Amino acid sequence: MTGGFQHTQIMTTEEFIEIMDSGREIPAGGQIHEKMHELSQEAIRITMEINNAYHTHDEIVALMSELTGRKVDGSFGLFPPFYTDCGKNIKIGKRVFINSGCKLQDQGGIEIGDDVLMGHNCVVATLNHLPDPEKRADMIPAPVKIGNKVWIGANVTILQGVTIGEGAILAAGAVVNRDVAPRTIVGGVPAKEIGKC
Repeated sequence: MTGGFQHTQIMTTEEFIEIMDSGREIPAGGQIHEKMHELSQEAIRITMEINNAYHTHDEIVALMSELTGRKVDGSFGLFPPFYTDCGKNIKIGKRVFINSGCKLQDQGGIEIGDDVLMGHNCVVATLNHLPDPEKRADMIPAPVKIGNKVWIGANVTILQGVTIGEGAILAAGAVVNRDVAPRTIVGGVPAKEIGKC
């Protein structure tokens, strides 16, 4: 028994999400890592379906619901291609729009509030490798939380453990490595406050 989960049986997706949400270190090569690989293969299958054929709005909503394992609201909008290497730890609010080329690494958890606009080619990362070269393949998950009415410009990268406050704007090309206060505009590498909105 490790961390409260019996390892003699196949790990469920719910157990995997609970472990990832705990923020504990994930050793390479173990059962958690195996489940991560299994979910990545399912995500690849679904995102290839999204990205390689035309789909109506309703079909996109259905595919995103399958990908996330949660009912995605009918107000959701997406311009493919879209990429994720898990899918099951993404929560999407109402009236969210994701533009083409976005990549969500959601094992550590991504929460997207209502009325969020995400520009082209954004990256949201929730995993970090350990700095110790002897344990470099091990990972630490941490969630990204995006508040309501956030506008994320093109080519923005949001790093693990960051919370974006309600109504904030992330300027195009920003690398956001720390929390952003509500109704604040940030830009640059690393992102710094450049205004209020």
